[in-house]
Amino acid sequence: MIEIRNLVKNYGRVTALDDVSFDVNKGSILGFLGPNGAGKSTAMNIITGYMAPTSGDITVNGIDAVEKSLEARKMIGYLPELPPLYGEMTVTEYLNFICDLKGVPQRKRKNMLSDIMFIVNIVDVRNRLVRNLSKGYRQRVGFAQALVGEPPILILDEPTVGLDPGQVIEFRKIITTLGREKTIILSTHILQEVTAVCSDVVIINHGKVARAGALSEFTASVPGEKRYVLTFDTSDKGAAENILRSSSWIKSYSFSRTERNSLIYRISADSRSEGIRELFFAAAQAGIALLEIKAVEKSLEEEFVSIITKDAQEGA
Repeated sequence: MIEIRNLVKNYGRVTALDDVSFDVNKGSILGFLGPNGAGKSTAMNIITGYMAPTSGDITVNGIDAVEKSLEARKMIGYLPELPPLYGEMTVTEYLNFICDLKGVPQRKRKNMLSDIMFIVNIVDVRNRLVRNLSKGYRQRVGFAQALVGEPPILILDEPTVGLDPGQVIEFRKIITTLGREKTIILSTHILQEVTAVCSDVVIINHGKVARAGALSEFTASVPGEKRYVLTFDTSDKGAAENILRSSSWIKSYSFSRTERNSLIYRISADSRSEGIRELFFAAAQAGIALLEIKAVEKSLEEEFVSIITKDAQEGA
């Protein structure tokens, strides 16, 4: 659906994007991640046609987005971090204005706008002035303008920033529902959001693609290694860590938190099933109960930090 090849963007002597290449497959929800200043916004501005690249190729649904920018833009609905809203208009007036900008025929507007307002849940505020809406409703109106024209591709830049937890959950449901019919690029700093809704991930750092692939590839454990969360029935960290150090089954461990009078650790261990039995025996010998041992996957946050830290060390 979207193919990006050898994308470069220079601002004078500063290189914002350096030979960036990745694909966004039809029907996927791609999490586009990176620290501040990594080049995410520059890449999205180029893909959406708001900015020209210094060099490189972008194909949107088979259309050359550099040579035929206007044609490619018709394929894309864009929700920037700060939605382009006009406070003196009502919601309905604003969405009709967006229809004018996008060239939507009058005969199609009524049903299309009715469907869009239902999807993003703004039917009840359709006659209110945009300036009188809450942050959450303004964000929904911004989302609605991205859906005008029924584009097959959506690019969403930090769509849930500043929303309360209930609104965040609702936005995630909307994104998941739309992802059944559309191809979506979701740029966010909230990694739990990517884990909740995305099928694929691209991490960009210092203007380069640090890693790209299916979400499952980022959270898969190393072959022959498993991860667990352990809960010890003690508040004595020294005693708990003596048990962990004594086990040849455990490759590494880190303290997670204290919960009431219990200590919780995250461990990485080899895949021998008898290792769990050995650990329970060692805890019993020390007179400490092992309340729980739960297998877990590697988190996207761990992998993200690992990639960014590795890049920083190699750059140094």
